[in-house]
Amino acid sequence: MTKLKAGFDDGFLWGGAISCSQADGGWKQGGKGTSTQDLRYLDPSWDHEQVELKHHGNPFSREEFEAALADEGTEFYPNRRGIDFYHRYKDDIELFGEMSLKLFRTSICWSRIFPNGDDLEPNREGIEYYRSMFSECHRHGIKVFATILHYDIPVNLVLKYGGWKSRETIEFFVRYAETLFSELGDLVDFWLPFNEFNAGRFAPWDGVCLIPGDEECTSQAVFQCLHHQFVANARVVELCHRMLPGAPIGGMIARFCTYPATCKPEDNMQALQDDQYSNWFYTDIMARGAYPSYMNRYFDRFDIDIKMEDGDEELLAANTIDFLAFSYYFSQVSTTEQGWEKTAGNLVMANKNPYLPTSEWGWQMDPVGLRVTLNQMYDRYGLPLYIAENGLGASDVLNEDGTVHDDYRIDYLRSHIECLKEAVIDGVDVRGYMVWGFIDVVSCGPLTMDKRYGLIYVDYDNGGKGTGERYRKDSFAWYKKCIESNGEDLS
Repeated sequence: MTKLKAGFDDGFLWGGAISCSQADGGWKQGGKGTSTQDLRYLDPSWDHEQVELKHHGNPFSREEFEAALADEGTEFYPNRRGIDFYHRYKDDIELFGEMSLKLFRTSICWSRIFPNGDDLEPNREGIEYYRSMFSECHRHGIKVFATILHYDIPVNLVLKYGGWKSRETIEFFVRYAETLFSELGDLVDFWLPFNEFNAGRFAPWDGVCLIPGDEECTSQAVFQCLHHQFVANARVVELCHRMLPGAPIGGMIARFCTYPATCKPEDNMQALQDDQYSNWFYTDIMARGAYPSYMNRYFDRFDIDIKMEDGDEELLAANTIDFLAFSYYFSQVSTTEQGWEKTAGNLVMANKNPYLPTSEWGWQMDPVGLRVTLNQMYDRYGLPLYIAENGLGASDVLNEDGTVHDDYRIDYLRSHIECLKEAVIDGVDVRGYMVWGFIDVVSCGPLTMDKRYGLIYVDYDNGGKGTGERYRKDSFAWYKKCIESNGEDLS
């Protein structure tokens, strides 16, 4: 009989995560082409209410798309600026090493490797940038967890081929991944083809490059794009296993932990279906290798007919993932009742749980939901798990002496790590935990800097003004202590 664990294994990987589009900057430098995330607009003069109205009411539009293509500036496009990680990565990674970080998750910018997406040859300057950055990580004893696609595809693929509506994009993605495996395979420790696979359904522009409100942005189109991504994912898994034997390659979703709102059987059934349609559909295909039967009823209800080609089902079945990763920020409730109070969450507006506190941005904080999620996912798949993102977005204050007192973030992280430890004792094979935006980055939803997740403060405001200097928050020292004690000292 396996002995009960008392805590984290010695090799547990304590990490942090960012994405290239939210951090790098380097707009039009080093041979980089324009990506889909470079087109997202924010007026830095907007107040909080205006930002939230844009974020939740009309996150991206055809007019915004056309205007952004014609605008070469950076003033209204925060992702073109990021936090200047492109130029500052060596100093930043030195800070990560000082924190004793074990694992660094970042994404690779497709348009920095293939500026147009369909180029015949890769951009050597882009490849050398990542070789230098990843080598710097290893020099500081930090393993690399590389996301191949974190929402940003070369915009030329959207203009010329329709993005993920076209199977041609699958071929371009596979060529891109093959280049990464060949050029960076000796420097990457973990591979992840797609960030938050289920984003396509909830944030179509981010996930599958469809513009909300366009006539073509239908459920049929979204799920057809997702099918093309599933095929691309399986092709890349097969390629990784062949080119880099032993290199772990996984799949990821944005995890929506869901409870029934009441004891009513109808609410329990609703929770089960919400879990299936929002979570399990994506992980079932990646981990089990087949479309689950419960989706037939969903597809029939919404008149969705997935067009598959010969060999697609066999490809999915033969190329399942090695591990599962997920982002976890909040939980929600499911109910058949109309008019249930809503609150904000990652990618979605969620039904509010009256038993949970909410963050400054309205996200419900539920550390026990992390333990629930870990148990559910491990019970279902038996695969190693990685928490790819977890953290608290808040308004931080940089004091005149360069300090940032963020006890609220420490409390959030402590409570979640305590429940993570409980899941380990439960028997869950979880191997890594990554704090999202552990250095302040442009927040993905609102596109602002004032919603900060980091343990390192970056002195930029919503308009990109500031020194860009980095400052250690109180949570920096706290997480360093957590890492060095392997999760034992959370005081």
